[in-house]
Amino acid sequence: MSTVPTNQLELIVADSSRLPWDILEVPQIEAKIPVKVLFSDPDTGMEVFLIRYAAGFTNTWHTHPHAHGMYVLDGVLNTHKGEYGPGSFVWFPEGGWMEHGATADNDCTIIFITNKPFAICYEVDDDHPYPIHS
Repeated sequence: MSTVPTNQLELIVADSSRLPWDILEVPQIEAKIPVKVLFSDPDTGMEVFLIRYAAGFTNTWHTHPHAHGMYVLDGVLNTHKGEYGPGSFVWFPEGGWMEHGATADNDCTIIFITNKPFAICYEVDDDHPYPIHS
């Protein structure tokens, strides 16, 4: 018979079906992107979001000071390197320039995972390279 450990981990649970959608406003491209924050690690800055791109939306050429992955739940993720459907996981290395969004025909819902705090840049600016923060 096993004993119950006394140092059990506490779980962090986000019920995405009950969380309201927030809006990430990106003035550089005049976008309002629906997001739900599922997790944010105060020690590392790592974050997990649920994001919905509307049909035809493209997050035009941009870069991030962090790597990030996108797991496609529904729709098709359209990137500068191709299209990826439900069940696909796409990893974007830190610092590269990219485009991504939904195809013209369908919304696309993704789980977005960063390895550091979220930030985004659309133009090279040495003084303020990553002006948008979550």
